[in-house]
Amino acid sequence: MVIGLEVHVQLKTDSKIFCSCPTAFGADANTQICPVCCGYPGVLPVLNRQAVEGLVRAALALGCRINERSVFARKQYFYPDLPKNYQISQADLPLAIHGHLDIEPQPGKKKTVRIQRIHLEEDAGKLLHAVGSRALDYSLVDLNRTGVPLMEIVSEPDIRSAEEASTYLENLRTILRYVGVSDCDMEKGSMRCDANVSIRPVGQEALGTRAEVKNMNSMRSVRDAITHEVARQTALVEGGGRVVQETRLWSQDQGTTQSMRSKEEAHDYRYFPDPDLVPLELSKEYVDTLRQSLPELPEARRVRYESELGLSPYDAAVLTAEKNWRTFLRPRSRGLMGPIARRPPNRSATG
Repeated sequence: MVIGLEVHVQLKTDSKIFCSCPTAFGADANTQICPVCCGYPGVLPVLNRQAVEGLVRAALALGCRINERSVFARKQYFYPDLPKNYQISQADLPLAIHGHLDIEPQPGKKKTVRIQRIHLEEDAGKLLHAVGSRALDYSLVDLNRTGVPLMEIVSEPDIRSAEEASTYLENLRTILRYVGVSDCDMEKGSMRCDANVSIRPVGQEALGTRAEVKNMNSMRSVRDAITHEVARQTALVEGGGRVVQETRLWSQDQGTTQSMRSKEEAHDYRYFPDPDLVPLELSKEYVDTLRQSLPELPEARRVRYESELGLSPYDAAVLTAEKNWRTFLRPRSRGLMGPIARRPPNRSATG
């Protein structure tokens, strides 16, 4: 199996990416909207500086190269939750490229997953097909989420199992929480994952036809969906059929993926530079300032706990899984007593 992940992460900002509407979760439908995020004619977007800063901090933590010049583009498609009929995103010139994330899906088995790019874009709205437990024969549109700032983190197809995919997501979530750019709450939709899944015969270099799997809102969903999709494609090919390039939805209740639509290529979106937004240019001094502001990252902290405190790899991993764990070391007659970890209520703390 060959897997690449596209992870959409909501950046922690008080307002949307191109207007001053709030981004608070759970507000009544269509109460956090304005002419800008609703796509009224004649309005002009204004870029949120805090969203740019958050993406750059995340990209630096993931070892990416920051492009000093990036360009916003219009990604055109037609869907009821996209009022402008295009999404402002980045195509040819994203903010960050060529990063990596080290994972250890099994004890002693380490692997590096390359990150192709991280770009900035706006979120779409939300379609509701049910009210409570009652299914509707029509859809409702909530535009509160329209214009919420997202960064899309695109990996190379380096992942080879559902376990590796899950570990990659867990490590990514930990790093993003450490640098404080998102809460990465999958249940609230602030971290969403799409998986490009394909299979190929052992020893074959060319990649197979991929299916993109959406609608995975937990680590368990990611593992289950990839496992099922690989089994589906394998049975299809072994039965004499062929995999078609399409987008499929994961149903946790049924435990299956279901065809949604044929998968578009980049040219289908007819990208072109957004005429309302000038190219974004970042100075080297600005990037260096953000680099120096990064906290100690989880891998570096884990290694330090092992070398300086003599902790086992397991104990060090537990204590570095969350940034807000506070550790206290109490001396005893021979060496150090084991660390006592407490999570302080409603306040940040340094490890």
